[in-house]
Parts: sequence; structure tokens; C-alpha cells
Amino acid sequence: MAQTNVNIRMDETLKHQFDRLCNELGLNMSTAFNIFAKTMVRQQKIPFEIALDVPNAETRAAIDDVNHGRNLSKSFHSVDELMEDLNA
Repeated sequence: MAQTNVNIRMDETLKHQFDRLCNELGLNMSTAFNIFAKTMVRQQKIPFEIALDVPNAETRAAIDDVNHGRNLSKSFHSVDELMEDLNA
């Protein structure tokens, strides 16, 4: 099978971290990228989830409450005061 070169751009720090991890796994970066490419072709998809870190509905509601000053707990001046309120 004929071989070809592929050039990619990558942050230098990421490259060093990736190279170190590949070495720990007994691979080189070329082998790791080939594994990734073969898996992608075989599965016809990126072999891991790519997603934004989007908060769920409960977290969005809590953020909205804080932004609008709703459903906030009262403040306490000491741990003892907090514990008194919790135990009440």
C-alpha cells in the first residue's frame, strides 16, 4: 500500500503532551493518527462525542435564579449560625 504524508498544525504544548502520551502507550504520533483515521473510516463517524459544555435545564434555571436574585439562601455570619439554621 502506498504511503503519503499529511501535515497538520497543532499547538506546540499540545504536540508535546500528545507525543508523551503516545510514547507511554507504546505508539508514535503517526500510529495514533492512523488508528484514529481507520476507526473513523470504519465507523463512518468521529469515534467520540463532540459537544459543547451546555448546562442542563436544572442548572440553567439555577443560573437564572441567581441572576435575578430568586430562591437564594440567606447569609450567615458564622458556621454555628449556619448549623443552627440547618438543624432547625
